[in-house]
Amino acid sequence: MVILLGNQKGGAGKSTLTLLLANYLSLVRKKKVTVLDMDYQASISAKAEKSKVPENEGLYEVIPCDLKIYPAVFSTLKSNTEELVIIDMPGKMDDDGLIPAILSADLILCPFNYDEFSVDSTLLFAMVCSKLNMVASRLFIPNRIKTTVKYETKLEVDNALRKFGSVSPAIPDRIDFQRLTTSHIPLAVLPVVIPILDLVFESYIMKGKSG
Repeated sequence: MVILLGNQKGGAGKSTLTLLLANYLSLVRKKKVTVLDMDYQASISAKAEKSKVPENEGLYEVIPCDLKIYPAVFSTLKSNTEELVIIDMPGKMDDDGLIPAILSADLILCPFNYDEFSVDSTLLFAMVCSKLNMVASRLFIPNRIKTTVKYETKLEVDNALRKFGSVSPAIPDRIDFQRLTTSHIPLAVLPVVIPILDLVFESYIMKGKSG
């Protein structure tokens, strides 16, 4: 199964959510995971390199992957039907190299915020994905949501996004996310992320594999 995390807007929390999901699937659900880091900032690859020690192979493999070579990488990975491939996409939509990745996705997760620029970028990403890949499930995840802020357009935005997929409960903004690594989820973060990750696994990943 290919799980794609994307949004045209940088800073939406794609890499953080990729790490959370990869750690959760490996540690909690005991699944074989490979992460393809296609984001230009390559923050996941940097974290993986930093956490490497000789006696520890790591929870999962992190592969820096250029858009151009994705088709070749995917053709190798897809032979293992039990493997979950998680892709951290670049934060832009103006490269034709994105098309093979979007086409290959079984599940598209899109973190977003309720500010105007994030919403516009999210809707554009949703429209492109829905036209290119009509089979993949799509879940929009409100991310880094400040509990002290009242989002006036929340209902309107959620309704607009539901034309393209489902909207999950929100993940609140927490400073603890900065301590996230490729092998560890900070204990303080678990209560706020586990319900969302359980939802992704039970309602999308398991349902997709059984389907």
